[in-house]
This record gives sequence, structure tokens and C-alpha cells, in this order.
Amino acid sequence: MKDYTANTERYNNMQYRNSGESGLKLPAVSLGFWHNFGDNADFKNMCKMCFTAFDHGITHFDLANNYGPEAGSAETNFGKILNGHMKNYRDEMVISTKAGYYMWPGPYGDFGSRKYLISSLDQSLKRMNLDYVDIFYHHRMDPDTPLYETMWALNDIVKSGKALYIGLSNYDGETMEKAAAILEELKCPFIINQNRYSIFDRTVEKNGLLESAIQKKKGVIIFSPLAQGLLTGRYVDGIPADSRVRTDGRFLKEQSISEEVMSKVLKLNSIAEKRGQTLAQMALAWLYAKEGVTSVLIGASKPEQIIENVNMLDNITFSLDELQEIDKIVL
Repeated sequence: MKDYTANTERYNNMQYRNSGESGLKLPAVSLGFWHNFGDNADFKNMCKMCFTAFDHGITHFDLANNYGPEAGSAETNFGKILNGHMKNYRDEMVISTKAGYYMWPGPYGDFGSRKYLISSLDQSLKRMNLDYVDIFYHHRMDPDTPLYETMWALNDIVKSGKALYIGLSNYDGETMEKAAAILEELKCPFIINQNRYSIFDRTVEKNGLLESAIQKKKGVIIFSPLAQGLLTGRYVDGIPADSRVRTDGRFLKEQSISEEVMSKVLKLNSIAEKRGQTLAQMALAWLYAKEGVTSVLIGASKPEQIIENVNMLDNITFSLDELQEIDKIVL
């Protein structure tokens, strides 16, 4: 593969927002490594997706210790791409990883103990061949570990120089507020929450996370903004043979694509067409237009999908009638 040289106009069209009241700006669209960067994926295609993303102003690459498959392989592959082709641009990137889900056997490879978080980050840094990450997240709430212990570990990780900022993922509003109070006491730079949110999934509106983040002046970055593919427009004419439903039914089940759901998808697609957008572009723009949202995390299996998603920025304004029509269809 030829040496990579980034597009000199990469910052011309991307938008960037501060994460909460911090000084760290994130692109409107960030690239997530949850799928398609494991050992079962084509390495050259992974490289092309990373290059395409960066060439279009996507500076934020989001990983986790358990991303793959197999767990850890996404970090390993990203490390090869970064150090083999993009190392000169490291200081232009925001790289994040997480710990909180199962990684190894025994009582120290899961959830939120100090032992697990520090050990896991050390392993992640080795896999990516990095000295530090820009953001380190606790990946999920832990009912068994005292919240103060988890926050104390995150604070010490920043003090050690292994992370610049701290984030929380999959927290609800009440727990996030308690965590934020502890981190504020520790003077730890907690700046962002990562949560699932889409036109179809309004959990963060119901559990208080979005409102609390706005009040606490913390950023919010969204994962699964396209509802596991339902909002990509791929299912408008039925279920394609190469869709995730057919090839990987772990997250989006065929039985969940009911006639009622498809009716909603078709109606939403009609609104998108009137706006001059694909359904995916409208779904991403709908999120980016929400108060408190810093960035939307996309997944991709090919570079063309990344370009399409970035082009959602061509129309991120919604009329009140459009917003009400979307809610009427979905809620």
C-alpha cells in the first residue's frame, strides 16, 4: 500500500463543536470501530475507511477494549493503521477507548473496579502502540463497585498521563450526575458522555441523561445513530442479502423488522427525500440538531458510506413541522 498523505482541504467542510464547556472540539461525524475493524475484516478496506474519514475532516476515532471480533482486535488493527500509515497526523486526532465490558476470565476482567480499568487501559495502549489516549471511558455502570472507586481510578489514569480526558458511556442521568460531582471534587477533566440515541431510540430523553449533560455542561456523543441500520435506507425495498441482519444477527434481528417498523421507515424516508437527503443523512442531521449533542458516531463497512454520512452537513436545519412529523411517525 502506498504511503498515505492526507487531503490538504480536509478541514474545509467539517464542523466542530466543543465537548461541553471543555476546550476539546470534536467533528460533527466521528468514526466508530465497533464493527468492521476486527480480524474478520479486510485490512486494506479498514485502511481506506480511516484515510477517507480523515480526508473528510473526521478527526475522532472511537474504540473500546472489547471491539472486534475477537475482543481487542479492533485496537490492534487501528494501531497498525495509525503507526504504519498515519503516525504523522497523531496530534490532529482524538483517539478514545473504553473499559467496562467483559475482557478476560475471573473477577478482574469486567465492570468498573480500579484493578480492571487500569489494567485494561494498559493493554489497550499496548495494542495500539500509543503512550496515551485522548479520551478514556468507563463503558457501563457497575452495580457492585462503589462509584467513588471507579471515578478515583479514572482520575488517577488522567494524572498518570495515559488519558487526557475522561468520559462515561451508557450511564443514566442520575448516576452521571453523581459521578460528575465526584470527578469535579477530584478536579478530573470529565467532558463527555457516550450513549445510544436515534430517531427510534429516545432512551436518553427518558432517563435524564441528555438533560443532565446539558445542565452539567458535558458533551454527548451518540452511538447507533442509525438504529443498527434501520435508518440507513437499506431496508426500504426489503432485507438485502448482504445486510447486517443476514450476515450478523447479533444486534438487529430479522423479526424486529416488522411491517409496522417498515411503515415508519418508509414514511421517514419520504421526509428525507423532500429534504434532498438520504434517510441516513436525515437521521444523523436530526441528532446533530439536538441541543447538547457534540458528535454522532458512525460505523461503516466501506469508504463510500463515510462520505455519504459526512454529507449530512449539507442540510442540518429542520422546520418545526418536520420535527413534529418525525415524532408523529415514531412516537
